[in-house]
Amino acid sequence: MPSDPAVPPPADDRPVADPEEIRTFWAVARSRARLNPLPAYFGPTPLEAVVPPAWSFGATSDQADALLALVLAGTKTATAGAAWDYEAEDVPLPLAGTLAIVLDGAAHPRALVETTDVRVVPFDQVDPEHALLEGEGDGSLERWREEHRRFFTAHSTSGRQFALDMPVVLERFRLVHPVRRKAWPFG
Repeated sequence: MPSDPAVPPPADDRPVADPEEIRTFWAVARSRARLNPLPAYFGPTPLEAVVPPAWSFGATSDQADALLALVLAGTKTATAGAAWDYEAEDVPLPLAGTLAIVLDGAAHPRALVETTDVRVVPFDQVDPEHALLEGEGDGSLERWREEHRRFFTAHSTSGRQFALDMPVVLERFRLVHPVRRKAWPFG
């Protein structure tokens, strides 16, 4: 297993995450979230060796910052992605129980989240509860569909056209460790 975190290249001209900063964040988050409370006694463990993937929400730095703010505020506890894009980028679908590091728009690690549920449904079968849990806009399904249709059309990496029956990965997560920007990395 590689020790470097999986940091996909940014979709635009956003900065690229620094693997050492990701590893440092992981060490702090792991300790504060009590994911490995006795490292001094047991030494390196698989939890220390495998750094979770690091990524940001959205397709721009501004979107990454805005959506991260919703996560840190506890408003956003779900996200959605086009299943076709996961396939095109050869990225495995998220699994319940896995961790991920969320980056801000400047590619700095800011939060550790745990996936709690994953479903794949056609776009036109996304339910109002999921739209609300994404925490964006007015929380309505209508607004969710407008925004995601626009996003999936503009930012597809699969080369496929938007379709109402396209498979969408619905992911729910919980915030495990937030980091206040002012206090990073140890405050």
